[in-house]
Amino acid sequence: MIRNIGKFDRTLRLLVAAVVAGLYFAHIIHGILGIALLALAGVFLATSLFRFCPLYTPFGIRTDGNDEKKCC
Repeated sequence: MIRNIGKFDRTLRLLVAAVVAGLYFAHIIHGILGIALLALAGVFLATSLFRFCPLYTPFGIRTDGNDEKKCC
């Protein structure tokens, strides 16, 4: 897997995931919207931990500042 998420993007994703999780567990957002946002927060958390976003690949987006291809 080629890493394509930089430090700023990773930090922003972690921050958004934490805020959404906090709002959900504080019962500020709830229902279907709350569950959908919590699922999105889970995706943000996973992509930031693995430093790989599958949606960036088809568009050639890399926020890690490295233009070289890294293998495995």
